[in-house]
Parts: sequence; C-alpha cells; structure tokens
Amino acid sequence: MSREEILKTYKIFIGGQFPRTESGRFYSLTNSKKQAIANICLSSRKDLRNAVVAARSAQGSWAGKSAFNRGQILYRVAEMLEGRKDQFVSELVQQGSTKKQAETEVALSIDRIVYYAGWCDKYQQIFSSVNPVASSHFNFSVPEPMGVVSIIADENTSLIGLVSVIMPVIAGGNTCVILASEKRPLCAVTFAEVLATSDLPGGVVNILTGTASELHAHFSSHMDVNAVVYCRKDAAEKKAIAENASLNVKRSFTWTKNWLLEKEQGPYFISDLQEIKTTWHPVENIGTSGAKY
Repeated sequence: MSREEILKTYKIFIGGQFPRTESGRFYSLTNSKKQAIANICLSSRKDLRNAVVAARSAQGSWAGKSAFNRGQILYRVAEMLEGRKDQFVSELVQQGSTKKQAETEVALSIDRIVYYAGWCDKYQQIFSSVNPVASSHFNFSVPEPMGVVSIIADENTSLIGLVSVIMPVIAGGNTCVILASEKRPLCAVTFAEVLATSDLPGGVVNILTGTASELHAHFSSHMDVNAVVYCRKDAAEKKAIAENASLNVKRSFTWTKNWLLEKEQGPYFISDLQEIKTTWHPVENIGTSGAKY
C-alpha cells in the first residue's frame, strides 16, 4: 500500500531555539531528479531583527568568557559534529554530492572547527603589540571583538562554507546571524541542532534560511550590526551591501573562497572581525628611597 512521505520542515535557529519563520512561508527543496526532499523556511526581515536581538544579548557574555573557555566550547562542537557525521553525509548526498565528496566535506568541517578552537587563545598574541612611545607610559594595542556580525554564506556548499565563516567570527568573541545557502540548506539547520546540543550559549550563532535577494539589504543596513561578511559573487548584491554598510560605518568584507581548500583558513579571518584598541598606562617611577612618584 503506497503512502505519501511526510517531508521534514527545517526550522530556523534564533537564540538557541527553533522557531518557525514569522512569515509562515516556506519553499520546497528538490533534488537532481526534481523530487521534493524537504520544506525550508523563507525567513523574513522580522526574523532577522529577532536574530540580531538574540545575538546582541549574547555578545557581552560570550566576549567575556576566557579565550581558553571559548576554545573548549568550539572543540565540543567538533565532538558533537563527529558523532553525527553520518547524518551530514546523507544530507550532502541528498543535495547532489557523491558519497566520497560528502565524507570529505564533513571531515574537513570537523577539522576546521578544531583548527579555530586552537586559535581562540592564541590570535591575541599574534595581533597585539606593545608600542614604543616617547613619554613615561606603557602603550598596548589589543584586538577586541566588533560585536554582532551578519553573514551571507556561500551558495555552493552546504556545510563547509557555513563552518568556515562561523568559526573565525565566534572564535574572536563576536556573535553572528548567518543566512545559509538557498540551494543547499539542509546541513545548516542540522548544524544548528549540533550547536543547540553543545555547550555554545544560545544567541551566539543564529541561522536563517531563505533568499539573499530578499534579505541582503536588511543584513547590511541593520543599525545594530557591526560588520557584514558576504561570501557570494553577485556584483549587484556586493555593491548594495557596501553602500548599506556605510550608513552606520559598519565594516564590510567579501570572502569568496573555495572553502574546500585547506589553505582557506587562518587567524587573519579572525582578525578581520576585530577592532584594535589602544591603552595607555603610566609607568611608576621608583626613587632611590623606594618611594613611588
């Protein structure tokens, strides 16, 4: 007796929860044979606003954690992904990858998370400095997180493109709102399930699904977003994002990389989303009598 398969509706991820999109809209994702394989939420501007509120609420406490603790949490995310790798391989195959390609992408994604977990307590040493000054002061320059980062992820990868941009952003103490691939969104929401069951606090990463053509202007013009990262190649979208970013002088970056290459990782992705803050401190002079002056 035949029956109709009940397709999974992949929800969005905001503040550690899995709400349905505020708009109630969704689109049907199909495979190469034009068969429906899932229902995907079409996020709205209101969903973005909710996600930014969640990211802003989480940013202070996330940046306030010790760098070592952030590294532990990222490593825990890698552990959780390792335990569910078969599910991710299956979803990648559903979206058109061969099994070998899918296994390679999942393994590389796990390794990339571990890589950035290791950088959490090291990048400060690379990008900070003690500066020479003429006066009787110490002068230190140190990197600090920008705050809330909006990201439009790579359209052509499902998992590795997502992981490769989220990890350097949060390793540096930022929080983020990310728009997943429209063509290959399955792994994004499943990755959100990994984050929700790891030690990552709610709101540090918020994942939306939908169309960049509808949302890119809102991602780049929201006044409580401090930086925007664009990972696609649409020239019109890139131009509009740069113009919108100027409205509140947020930093704008274009990361169009082949994320499957091992070279497309490094501490400079972390430093892009850092601000260098300089601190002056007077030098205490001690006289021959031991008195400080």
